[in-house]
Amino acid sequence: MGKSGKLVVISGPSGAGKSTIVAEVLRRTGAAFSVSATTRRPRPGEQDGREYRFVDRAAFERMIAAGELLEWAEVFGQYYGTPAGPVREALAAGRTVVLDIDVQGGLQVHRAMPGATFVLIVPPSAETLSGRLRGRGTESPESIARRLAQARKEIETAQESGVYNETVINDDLETAVRNVVRIVHRE
Repeated sequence: MGKSGKLVVISGPSGAGKSTIVAEVLRRTGAAFSVSATTRRPRPGEQDGREYRFVDRAAFERMIAAGELLEWAEVFGQYYGTPAGPVREALAAGRTVVLDIDVQGGLQVHRAMPGATFVLIVPPSAETLSGRLRGRGTESPESIARRLAQARKEIETAQESGVYNETVINDDLETAVRNVVRIVHRE
């Protein structure tokens, strides 16, 4: 039997830049990306099976009931979750697998797979985060305020949990990417 792969869980609040960092880390390392399932509608440019598996609520609830998810949560009225099968198969094949999930999901993964590496991506400041969220052009002022409050709570929860053994400040994108690549390559 070959060597088991490495699971790297990358979390951070909405707008911290984790998806941008994860995309570049995957390109540079060749790690496998676990595509999460969600009930939210696709954003412009997103494709089913690439950024997410977009499913309806009934299908997602069937996945929960069947125990097919490594983690799942309801966030802002939408379900998000990680199908367990593809992750376990890639790890068994010796691959490095990267999960891009929220802190709540990361804590669930830790209970199931405590040997994983947990990386928290944080913005340099609340002001920077607010600007990034506004810059998306997809959020109402109320939604931005809700996301900022959620971001503070997520960062605090992650830091207090002791689960996230790595923190990367996304002040400079290239530096943040290089730091995460080093974490992914570390034995």
